[in-house]
Amino acid sequence: MASSTITSKPRSGLGFRQASKPLPFFTAGAPWSKVTFIMRRNYLFLAVLILSGCAAPLQPQRPARSQEMVFQALASAGVPYRRGGDSPENGFDCSGLVAHVYREAFGIELPHNALAQSRMGRHVTLSQLEAGDLVFYNTERRPYSHVGIFLGDNRFIHAPRPGTSVRVENMRGAYWVRRFDGARRISLSN
Repeated sequence: MASSTITSKPRSGLGFRQASKPLPFFTAGAPWSKVTFIMRRNYLFLAVLILSGCAAPLQPQRPARSQEMVFQALASAGVPYRRGGDSPENGFDCSGLVAHVYREAFGIELPHNALAQSRMGRHVTLSQLEAGDLVFYNTERRPYSHVGIFLGDNRFIHAPRPGTSVRVENMRGAYWVRRFDGARRISLSN
């Protein structure tokens, strides 16, 4: 078997000349040749991995759930309650407020009914709640008869009842704790 070696080139331009000599770890049959080959292969893999990540097309970013949702929901605070209402001009009922906020913030059409909204998205526990999740209550001796939008920090916004306006409540209040039915997260992807 013929032995081949890789040699270093003489350096010039530094005022001296260096003789060509074999590089020991590139010499065929040398103990380091296998290690060097494996290292070069790993570096090549790492380079391809890094470059493929750099070349991946950027995914368009959807608006952050919490920022856009909280903004849209709080913009409705103070709007009077109106049964069947679904706009700031006409007033809101609870499910109309939720439907309006999702439509304006994300272009998502939700039904104008708390029970129907409770069947959308996926169930989340109290410890998993994020801003924008829907929170449901039994306020008319009927499960899922009321809905609001979780804002964070144990607070939610809702349209309570005739004679009141859209407002923020603390979920830890005794009234709301006794009537809590569950929470849902609506997917923002199409």
